[in-house]
Amino acid sequence: MAERVRVLLTEEEVDARIQEIGDQISKDYAGRQVHLVCVLKGGSFFMCELAKRITVPVSLDFMSVSSYGSSTKSSGVVKIVKDLDEPLKDKDVIIVEDIVDSGRTLKYLMEMMRDRGTKSLALCTLLDKPERRVTDVKVNYTGFQIPDEFVVGYGLDYDQRYRNLPYIGVVEFDD
Repeated sequence: MAERVRVLLTEEEVDARIQEIGDQISKDYAGRQVHLVCVLKGGSFFMCELAKRITVPVSLDFMSVSSYGSSTKSSGVVKIVKDLDEPLKDKDVIIVEDIVDSGRTLKYLMEMMRDRGTKSLALCTLLDKPERRVTDVKVNYTGFQIPDEFVVGYGLDYDQRYRNLPYIGVVEFDD
């Protein structure tokens, strides 16, 4: 079965939207420092580009998690593979994700981070699939709402490939 990638969002569209989000975060957090927490691996491309566009002081940290279940459906059980290096107490934290779909993992992470004493907590995602949501999570900053298609690029992968694409594409398979 052959595959190809169809462009869903161009590099220029993604770049312009990240600038808009950076501007909004800079406005919302004026006079404060923001602590960005990236959910690896996919969120790293987006977080690096976003951080460059935020004008208030920024600190960064990284977390890696895995959800157990079948290959197409998360069980909602989250295992922290790599925890944060810095404490979150009294920090204005923004979780940075590549994509939000079911919301299960993010709900767990947000509860955990609140329990660690954040001053404030927000969620920022490049892509959002609200029709796939099975649990309620508030997304404060959204790049794009997209249809329920399998997307790659800008950190998102298919079998560890395509993360480095500078645009968002849809993987299509030939029969």
